[in-house]
Amino acid sequence: MASLEREYRYFKAHQDELVEKYGGKFIVIVEDEVVAAYENELEAYTEMKSKYGLGHFLLQECLPQDQLVQYHSRVAFS
Repeated sequence: MASLEREYRYFKAHQDELVEKYGGKFIVIVEDEVVAAYENELEAYTEMKSKYGLGHFLLQECLPQDQLVQYHSRVAFS
């Protein structure tokens, strides 16, 4: 499974402009590009899982930094 670090770095580096354009939506990032934006998280996940496969896209709610909620996981994939 890919790490998605590149996609997350892209989101953080462009967060202000992405929030301006896609604020409140769920955006899908592949490599260094937003490939889709959805109103509904489940719809985004389902469609992108079929198109790219798990681990090959970042699904991120597009919110300003002060509104983001971070979850930490101790799950490791091998």
